[in-house]
Amino acid sequence: MVTLQLKQLVVPPGHRVLFHDVNWQEFEAILAELGEKRCSRSAYFNGTLEIRVPLPEHEKTKVIIGDLVKALLDECDRNWSKFTY
Repeated sequence: MVTLQLKQLVVPPGHRVLFHDVNWQEFEAILAELGEKRCSRSAYFNGTLEIRVPLPEHEKTKVIIGDLVKALLDECDRNWSKFTY
């Protein structure tokens, strides 16, 4: 068995890496090691861990959509609060 540290893993924007046979405890340990302020997205299902890094264009679109929704809520005089991690 080969053991690598997460800091050795480089996933370029727009790509992903899959890990199979990952148990829940390993997944939680990986999330803890990656930390709260990470640019990658992680997903876990049935023992498979996916780590992906979105392209900058996707992040821009996400921000634009969020700004539009906030403007609509403000215009409709609806209460809302920002959700942060």
